[in-house]
Amino acid sequence: MDPVIFSFNIGSLELAFRWYGLLIAVGVMLSTWIAEKEIVRRGGKAEWVWDALLWALPAAVIGARFWYVVNDILGGGRIFIDQPARIWRISEGGLHIFGSFVFGLVAVYLYARRNRADMLLLLDAIAPSLLIGQAIGRLGNFINQELYGPPTNLPWGIAIDALHRMPPWNDLTLYPEATTRFHPTFAYEMLWNFLAAGLILWLTRKFMDKFKPGAAFAAWMLLAGVGRVFIEVFRPDQPRIPGTDFSWSRLIYLLLAIAGLVWLLVRNKVIKISFLSPGPEKYKLPKKRRKKY
Repeated sequence: MDPVIFSFNIGSLELAFRWYGLLIAVGVMLSTWIAEKEIVRRGGKAEWVWDALLWALPAAVIGARFWYVVNDILGGGRIFIDQPARIWRISEGGLHIFGSFVFGLVAVYLYARRNRADMLLLLDAIAPSLLIGQAIGRLGNFINQELYGPPTNLPWGIAIDALHRMPPWNDLTLYPEATTRFHPTFAYEMLWNFLAAGLILWLTRKFMDKFKPGAAFAAWMLLAGVGRVFIEVFRPDQPRIPGTDFSWSRLIYLLLAIAGLVWLLVRNKVIKISFLSPGPEKYKLPKKRRKKY
């Protein structure tokens, strides 16, 4: 499947519309719509979500590119050091989801402070939608023939053409195109994300009274972290920590999962840590306007 939907030229400049970009846009809009429903269900304002999106979206794109470049350099890559102008060529590919999370959440925090919105309310509302948006975007990785794992004989293995293969699997004498299939890593993460999002949505409805402010987002941290720690087994493209077979991404997601678990335990007063507060019992909701007669 051609990754480009259509393209046209303006002078010498070629503009191409790609399936990956379209799917990312669909994921952002759908996930924001779900976050709107979640924040309204908790008593918040729908416009908080859409307004925060205007802050978070550009920050997330910048963060995703920044994290990709740093991750590549940490893994020993030289392309962005030797050719720094390529840092800006996002159209060549190279975004990292963790960077979008970090920068996007910082932007949401700044939005919440400026507009006196409850940060924990916003975080809990967007927790499941982050997973759903990411899952939809993973379909773009399938079209781009990226985010695949090692060769496999499992029935759901996918074909990858020679142009999109990384060494040593680009040696067609050892790994013929006609018979070699690869782990669909993008699909593993997509399925995990849908399951994790469904679990958070179900739990926060089933046990609404027990999910205190911040708990849904802590659950996202735990589930997103655990899932990625295992999925990284099928990510040979991720730079490794020197001298180990452990990727930088895997380390970061492991820390994310641990932080989420600790937050959940402290939040529910299962454990006590002197410098960590369990947090508020209720959201800071906007005051309802009184009707004038």
